[in-house]
Amino acid sequence: MTWYFDSHVHLSDPAYVSEIEFILKQMEHLRIKACCVSMDYNNSLQTLELGETNDLVLPFVGIHPERANDKLEDMSCLIEENHSSLAGIGEIGLDPAYANDSDDIKRQNQVFETLLSLAEKFNKPVSIHSRKSLDDVLQIMTSYSTKHALLHWFDGNKKQLREAMDMGFFVSYGPVMIYANDKQTLLSKTDESQVLVETDGPVRFSRCFEMKPGQVSFIPSVIFCASKVLGKSFDEMTLLLEKNTVSFLGI
Repeated sequence: MTWYFDSHVHLSDPAYVSEIEFILKQMEHLRIKACCVSMDYNNSLQTLELGETNDLVLPFVGIHPERANDKLEDMSCLIEENHSSLAGIGEIGLDPAYANDSDDIKRQNQVFETLLSLAEKFNKPVSIHSRKSLDDVLQIMTSYSTKHALLHWFDGNKKQLREAMDMGFFVSYGPVMIYANDKQTLLSKTDESQVLVETDGPVRFSRCFEMKPGQVSFIPSVIFCASKVLGKSFDEMTLLLEKNTVSFLGI
C-alpha cells in the first residue's frame, strides 16, 4: 500500500502543540509520513523527541536563516550525537530578508555551509530555504556532493529551475499551487523524477484554505492538483511522489 508524504512541515512548531495528538492520528488514518523540519537548536530537540514517539514523523534538524545567530556549535554536536536517528538536515539555507548587514550574510553562509558539511559527512538529505537567494544557494551547492537536496517551496524562474534539475536536486510544491497558475507552470517544467509535495505548515494559505494553518491533511489535495497539471491519475501521481520521496530520503 502506498504512502503520502509531506516533504516539509514544522510539526514541532508551537502552533501544533495543542493538537499534535489529533494530527498524528490523522496521519495514521490517511497514511501520511512527514519530514518534520526544525528552526533552531531547541526546536530540533523537540523534533527529535517527536520523531522518537512516532515513526510517521521523519525528523530533520537544523538552523533556519532567520535564526542564524542560534547555537551552531550545539547544533553540530546534536547532529554528531544523533545522526543515526535523523532522517535529514533542515531547514537550512539563506534569506536576505533576515540579514541587516554584511555580517548577518556571512553568518548565514557560515551556518548553511557548516550544516551542509555535516549532511555530507553523514550522508543525510537536506531541506533548503532559498527565498530570494536561489543563485547563491545553487552556487554554494556546487561545492558539496549531496544529490539528496530539496529546494523547498520552489519559487525560482524557469532558468533557475533548469539549473536545479541539472544538478539533480528535488523541488517541492505546496497548497499555494492549487490556486497559483505560476506554480502550476513551474511544476509542468519540472522533471517528474524530481518533484515532491509539501505543506510548510503552519504557514497559512488563502483562497480555498481560508487562511488556515497548513495541515498534513492538505497533501491529498496538493497531489490531486499536481496530477491534473502533469496529466496523470491520482494513483499514478501518488506512486511517483512516493518513489521520489524515498529517493530524496536515500532509503
